[in-house]
Amino acid sequence: MTTHDHPSISKLAAALREAGMTTAADGIRILDDEVRTAAAAAAALGVEVGAIANSLVFRATYGDEVRPLLALTSGAHRADTDVLARLVGADAVGKADPAFVREHTGQAIGGVAPVGHPRPVHTVVDEDLARYAVVWAAAGHPKSVFPTTFADLVALTGGTAANVAS
Repeated sequence: MTTHDHPSISKLAAALREAGMTTAADGIRILDDEVRTAAAAAAALGVEVGAIANSLVFRATYGDEVRPLLALTSGAHRADTDVLARLVGADAVGKADPAFVREHTGQAIGGVAPVGHPRPVHTVVDEDLARYAVVWAAAGHPKSVFPTTFADLVALTGGTAANVAS
């Protein structure tokens, strides 16, 4: 199987097409190397690090229940877990391990796409991404990215636009 045929990339492309975002689906790029960080992705694409939408999966705790939370964060700064907890009404938000990320997204850390997961994941989209005409997000595999816009990320994910940094 080539990277182009990877099931997570195919799921993302199908989700983008279903949402009417054919330009984004057609723009999926397979890079020579894995780009598991915003800095690596920005360097590979020749764009500012802030134009990279990091897909960060967290464990959001609500009493005894733990749910996934996806924060699409500008690569220019870090998401603040206290801010995220307040935004989603969670008791706490903390780091998710690779098994939790794969369970809830079907994808590996470093390649988590905004959609194409087994079930929808509550998503917060960093308002800082609105500064960029084109935003690059992971396409379901650590070597894949796709171009989109802040507005399309919010629409595609059904996410909440918010300031996620402290």
